[in-house]
Amino acid sequence: MTQSSGQSEIKASAIVGWYDTNAARLAPTYNSVPPLIERAWLTPLLPKPPAVVVDIGAGTGRDAAAFATAGYDVIAVEPSPGMRTEASKVAASSRIQWITDSLPALASTTRAGIAADVVCLSAVWQHIPPVDRPRAFRKLVGLLRSGGLLVITLRHGPDDGRGSFPVDTAEVEALARGHGMQIVVAEPSRDFQGRPEISWTNLVLRLPDDGTGALPLLRHIILNDAKSATYKLGLLRALCRAADSAGGTAVEDGDEFVQVPLGLVALNWLRLYLPLVKAELPQTPGNHRASEGLGFAGSGWNALVDGGVSPIDLRIGAALGPEGARVLHSALREAVGHICRMPATYLTFPGGEPILVPARLSARKPSAGMILDRDTLSAFGSFRVPMHLWTAMRRYSVWIEPALVAEWQRLMDGYASKQGRQLDPSILAAAMTWSDPSRDVAIARDRALALLRKDQLHCVWSGKRLTTSSLDIDHCFPWSAWPCADLWNLLPADRRLNQHHKRERLPSAGALNHARDAISSWWLSAYQNNASASVQSRFIVEARASLPGLVSAPATPSIDDLFDAAALQRLRLRQDQGVPEWEPSPIVGATPSSTRSTA
Repeated sequence: MTQSSGQSEIKASAIVGWYDTNAARLAPTYNSVPPLIERAWLTPLLPKPPAVVVDIGAGTGRDAAAFATAGYDVIAVEPSPGMRTEASKVAASSRIQWITDSLPALASTTRAGIAADVVCLSAVWQHIPPVDRPRAFRKLVGLLRSGGLLVITLRHGPDDGRGSFPVDTAEVEALARGHGMQIVVAEPSRDFQGRPEISWTNLVLRLPDDGTGALPLLRHIILNDAKSATYKLGLLRALCRAADSAGGTAVEDGDEFVQVPLGLVALNWLRLYLPLVKAELPQTPGNHRASEGLGFAGSGWNALVDGGVSPIDLRIGAALGPEGARVLHSALREAVGHICRMPATYLTFPGGEPILVPARLSARKPSAGMILDRDTLSAFGSFRVPMHLWTAMRRYSVWIEPALVAEWQRLMDGYASKQGRQLDPSILAAAMTWSDPSRDVAIARDRALALLRKDQLHCVWSGKRLTTSSLDIDHCFPWSAWPCADLWNLLPADRRLNQHHKRERLPSAGALNHARDAISSWWLSAYQNNASASVQSRFIVEARASLPGLVSAPATPSIDDLFDAAALQRLRLRQDQGVPEWEPSPIVGATPSSTRSTA
């Protein structure tokens, strides 16, 4: 840590301490000021609800509460426990998710993977030391989706002991131009508390595109980059799948990179190439049949092709016996070696610098079975991936992956044509389809029936006591939008409610929050207490891989941590994919305390 960064951290701690000490005194005054959503310079520019608002330095929750009341989904970020205590009195809405975090690092908020429509900083910028402001601004831009708004109110005037630095409108405007942002509003205003020595400048900035260059870079690689094999596309698609379904495995490496387990990328690589090779679809001009001439096809790969491991085992959370573990370990090692030697070496920025930087490790051969969790896959090493590229893959995989698939198919058609053969379009399409997990609810149903025998099972959504005839296993987040058979996503529900009311819809923030106690109780009863060691392990491994924000949590996250991560994932699905929401009116069941899954 440099001297300047250390001083910044000391200063930040002192500022938080000041707000903790004065929170109760400040709250009435703060809450009497009109919230941002009512300001004439901002209201016409706001997107319609339900858009996502990230309120940085949310304080007493004044703005967060107003946005939530208007129908927005709000991520409220506040480092001061005292201010959050005051906020709980006015901002206790199911539409608000609270995160303890602060600028310039904003680590927890960034890990959540939310793409905000609006990011607000009301009376916050003056607390950031000038040396930290470029980093802080970069973090703020990284939170915005295309077309998003950054709203900043700048406080001018003397400091009253809370810890402030001078602010300058020109400084913010220069940072905005450096990130390709448009300055929409720059308007002075009076102080609402009537202090003559204090004045304000209201700024609204707009992000015209993703603001990172990630999408143009990906388009260039996919469509224009020279390719003598499908390997570059294979690596990008393997990363894209990791970002989309296992984003929780990535760890931040500073502000500009993430570390992704090499074993996870190799695992996805194997899943992608197995059906292609079995269908004898050419991956290079010289690949005439099966695995002939493929750089990653060693003894482990050949054993996979011959059926040494089921394709269903090539997923996070799978448990393999000794022979399967030996085969897959060998195949992963071969894939890692080839990925590092070939596509990772030749995927470069325009200046020739590699985009993806691998750090290989010698994973020890398993002496017994193994579980495919983050630790196992990280034992092969890691990929350092630029943060803007990873973020784009997480947010826009639904558009990126079809482009990868189309170009991959075009290459295979070209290779086959030069070999004098024509590919069957139906075989090509089937082999290129990602092998999603099966819609398997057997473990969840077995655990539910075990609780039913003790007369201890209720619908998580309605609180209704379940029977063998009324029991249904619901995918909390619908399979049609996000094929996820992780144990945490499988909940006991009343059959009629699930099949005729909720159906393939996403629970609203209110519905999910109403069921919090019931879902938490089900997770404990079904997957933790009195469950087998394999079920307990699978439940945790799957949740840490697929839910945002858990990678830095303890090895066994708390149930509250798991629920908060699921709530963030719900918001991502609603926002990124536009999944229709289920909002029972009124919420089925009498009260939150009666909505339970176990007695």
